[in-house]
Amino acid sequence: LSGGQRQRVALARALARRPQVLLLDDATSAVDPLVEAEILDALRAELDMTVLVVAHRISTILLADTVVYLDDGRVVATGTHEELLQRDDYQALVTAYEQGEGS
Repeated sequence: LSGGQRQRVALARALARRPQVLLLDDATSAVDPLVEAEILDALRAELDMTVLVVAHRISTILLADTVVYLDDGRVVATGTHEELLQRDDYQALVTAYEQGEGS
């Protein structure tokens, strides 16, 4: 199986347990952004659960209802992506990722 296929199988196994809270830690990193959006949209539309997504991709962050911005392991701010863009530190991080400097 490819990395993306393995991630989808792992997600299906987790969903089979019908959790109230689902934690996805870069769970869609091996799939392309279009498939990722389809997966997250399906989770949002079809399931009655809280989904916490740990993400580094800006495309993933854009799909979130609420973003929790962490710096050095501490919560710095919460809000929508658009709201957080008003912060200079968050904007600088997003710009660095968009320019390929993020890790």
